[in-house]
Amino acid sequence: MTTKHPIPFKVLFIALFLQVFTYAQELAKVPAEQVGMSSERLAYLTSTFQEYVDQNRLPGASILVARKGKIAYFETFGKNDIVNNVPMTEGSIFRIASQTKAIVSVGVMILQERGKLLITDQVGKFMPAFQKTKVAVRKDDGGYDIVDAERPITIRDLLTHTSGVSYGSGISANLWEKAGIQGWYFADREEPIQATINRMGDLPFEAQPGEKFEYGYNTDILGALIEVVSGEPLDVFLKKNILEPLGMTDTHFYLPEAKRARLAVVYSPTENGLEPAPTPGGMVGQGAYVDGPRTSFSGGAGLLSTSMDYAKFLQMMLNKGVFNGNRILSRKSVELMTVNHLGKAQFPWVGGTGFGLGFSVVEDLGDLGTLGSVGEYGWGGAYHSSYWVDHQEEMVVVYFTQLIPSGDIDDHGKLRALIYQAIVD
Repeated sequence: MTTKHPIPFKVLFIALFLQVFTYAQELAKVPAEQVGMSSERLAYLTSTFQEYVDQNRLPGASILVARKGKIAYFETFGKNDIVNNVPMTEGSIFRIASQTKAIVSVGVMILQERGKLLITDQVGKFMPAFQKTKVAVRKDDGGYDIVDAERPITIRDLLTHTSGVSYGSGISANLWEKAGIQGWYFADREEPIQATINRMGDLPFEAQPGEKFEYGYNTDILGALIEVVSGEPLDVFLKKNILEPLGMTDTHFYLPEAKRARLAVVYSPTENGLEPAPTPGGMVGQGAYVDGPRTSFSGGAGLLSTSMDYAKFLQMMLNKGVFNGNRILSRKSVELMTVNHLGKAQFPWVGGTGFGLGFSVVEDLGDLGTLGSVGEYGWGGAYHSSYWVDHQEEMVVVYFTQLIPSGDIDDHGKLRALIYQAIVD
């Protein structure tokens, strides 16, 4: 006969406190050595990016590296505004463009967790304009035919960019141009996103659903879907369910007037060095994020944010759905989002990579050919920003700058190499 010894209350309390504290604490900066990185080796990262600024190849940049739940490196370089000599700071605000996609994809998974939808559902169940879509098929003479889609598009097709929808510049670009829907930029539109997306449903897509990875308006459609299913505007839904619980107080679709001085200027490379991009300038420009109509909420590319705010979102993903004492997603949803879903569809741009539900996913490090880890996931933005999450190394990386087009700069490759070489544990 064995005697059961109850665990003392004090031990239970301490264990519970430590668990809650681990999840609740904000990202705090610590010496790099405390989380298995070398401050001496990270100095190579600092000198390299300062050199980009000194050579007038980058206007400014912000790099945040968090490991094991702590910030090991958070440095800023150059200027928010070169002309007016405004330095870049940890509070600088950036147009994050396609980094919006990950946040909106999480929003869709939240709705699945609440029983409002399944990602296997047909989009047309909620948005009739997408129940029967069309596909443009190129002909040998250079023209094209328009045929019926072989099956309805699903929410999962949108999450994986396999719905067939592009950014309107493909086979039937003339029809997309006539409809006034091309490119990823929406901030200057006075038309609500629902109206734009519903018009999109009448246009021919680039491929049959599930046939190929076609980067395009998929996440903008998801943003409109969130509005329909939740009954709330996209900005309200994201703020209530993701941004506020994570403490992302500087993440907005349109910048409050009080924060406009913190918004970094967009620059473009020219023969004479970096020059401010046009104002407002649309896709290659400053955009209407402050003085625009504040009407169209682009789920694919509309948000503004800071390095710290975005790091909180990524740390939530690294923590399997929880941060700052708030659970945003279940562990199982995070696991599903961060594995390859492409199947027969191939990721077109680099080897060793697939695509999950809102993120690219590394599958073969040798095929990819860069430092990293199998299972690592991330994405980037049109203004040359980038991020990734590495579960094996318990690390998140946020890299923000405002440069479009980027030209021939090799900063993304150097960033990755110089972060990973600084891991010493």
